[in-house]
Amino acid sequence: MPKITAVRPIQVNRILYVSIETDDGLHGVGESGAWAYQEAAAEVVKTFADYLVGQDPRRIEHHWQFMYRAYHFRGAVIMGALSAIDIALWDLAGKRLGVPVHELLGGAARERVRVYKHVAGATVDELINDCKKAQNEGYTAVGHLSPFLDIDRGERLETSNAQYVSGAVSVLKTLRAEVGDGLDLCVELHRRLSISESVTFGQAVADVMPMFIEDPVRPDNLDSMALVASSVPVPVATGERLHTPEEFQMLLSRYPLAYTRISVCLAGGITGAMKIAAIAESVGSKVVPHNPLSPVSTAACLQVSSAVANLGIMELPDHSVASATERYTASNQSERQEFDQTAMLSPIPETVDGHVSVPTGSGIGIDLDFEIASRNPATRVETLSRLGADGAVVDQ
Repeated sequence: MPKITAVRPIQVNRILYVSIETDDGLHGVGESGAWAYQEAAAEVVKTFADYLVGQDPRRIEHHWQFMYRAYHFRGAVIMGALSAIDIALWDLAGKRLGVPVHELLGGAARERVRVYKHVAGATVDELINDCKKAQNEGYTAVGHLSPFLDIDRGERLETSNAQYVSGAVSVLKTLRAEVGDGLDLCVELHRRLSISESVTFGQAVADVMPMFIEDPVRPDNLDSMALVASSVPVPVATGERLHTPEEFQMLLSRYPLAYTRISVCLAGGITGAMKIAAIAESVGSKVVPHNPLSPVSTAACLQVSSAVANLGIMELPDHSVASATERYTASNQSERQEFDQTAMLSPIPETVDGHVSVPTGSGIGIDLDFEIASRNPATRVETLSRLGADGAVVDQ
C-alpha cells in the first residue's frame, strides 16, 4: 500500500501550490483558488498535512470527506486548501496508473474542449482590439469581458446610475457591431449592479446576444441571483464565489441558471467539481469552470471539462504573462511581478480554433519545476476596494 510521506504548500508570487509525495517516489501537484488569502490557505494545508502523512493516497473520496467534515467550520480559505490537496491526490492517482485523470472520472465525453480567452481594455478601443486579436487567433468566444472597462480599483466611481448602466450597454453594442456574430461574448459584470439595474441591463443587451452575463449582483444572496436570472431574457452565469456542493444545490433549486461557474481550485477540487457538475446537469445547467489562475488550475479544469457531459465552455487566461490575479489586483503596474508562468510549468496546452484537445498525459498532465518556481517569491495581495464618489465601498 502506498503511503503519503509529505504534503508541502509552495507559494509562488500570488499562487499557492501543494505538492504531495509518496513513498513510491511519485508526487502530485494541486493549486488553491483562495487567491487573495494564500498565506492563510497555506496554514490550513499544513494542518491537513498532519492528518494526511502516512495515509493511503488512493482513498481520495474518504480524505475529502474527512477533511471537509472534520470540524464545524467552512470558508474559502479552508476549501482552497482542500481543493489543492484534492487535485494533487487525483494527479497522483493518474500518474500511478499511467492515465489522465479524466479516464478515472468515466472517460472523455468529448474530443476537445471549447475555451474562451481573457480580454481586457481600459478604453472601448482597447477592448475591441483585444477581442479582434482573439478572433484572429481562432477563438470563437472571449470572456472576462467587462463592459464597465478595466478601471483601476483605486479610481473612484463618479457617475450617475443612468450613465453607469447605459455606458456599459453602449460598450457591448459597439463591440458586437465591430466583431460580428462569429464571436461569443461572455460578459463579466463582477457584481456591480443592483437587482433593478441588472434587470434593466439584461433587457437592454438582449439584441447583443451575449453567451451569458456573469454575476450581475453579489452572489451572497441566492434569492437575489435567482430573481435576476428569472427576470432577464439573456443567460446568467454565477458560482465562482461558491465553494460547497450544498451552496450550488440551493442556488440551482431556486432557479436553473443557464451556466454554473465552478471554481475547481476552490469548490473542493476535482472531487467537488464533479459533485457540483452532476447537480447542474440534473437541472439542465451547463458548466463553465472558473479558471483565472495558473496552468495547474487550467490542467485540473481541463480534466473536469473533458469528463462532464454538460460542459458549456472553459475559461482560459494567458499563461505567458503574470497570473491573472496579479494583473487584476495589483493597484498599479509597478507593483506587478512580470514573469512567464510557462517557464516553470509544462506542458502548456495549445489552443487551436478556440479549442484545446482532451489531455492525454498521466495525472492532470502538467508538472511544476520547483527550482524555477522558487525564483518568484510570494507576495501578498493588497486589500483594496473601489470607492464611490461619496467614499462608500462599491463592488468591482
